[in-house]
Amino acid sequence: MKAFEIALAVLFGALGVRSLVYWIRRPFESRDPRDHLLFALFVTGRVGLWFALCGLFMLYASVDTQGRAFTDDVRQYDWFVMVFVVLAALQLLGGYFLGRRSGP
Repeated sequence: MKAFEIALAVLFGALGVRSLVYWIRRPFESRDPRDHLLFALFVTGRVGLWFALCGLFMLYASVDTQGRAFTDDVRQYDWFVMVFVVLAALQLLGGYFLGRRSGP
């Protein structure tokens, strides 16, 4: 079963790299530093979610047990949910406030 987790981790890691390359190449023409900060928050949240999924499956692959013992061993990584919450909040707030900014 580790092959499945590793394959998903590689897939999500590749999607993270693809997302990073896509958003880095996207032109952002604003000269306002606040716009750049908000865009950076948005991109960090968006790309970070892919890498967080990659990390989650790498954590799952690192657990050696199966069945009910697996859930007991994975409990030590419950804090990892907060990584998803923070990254999703960064993406949501960055996109929301960037969309509410008035143009020049």
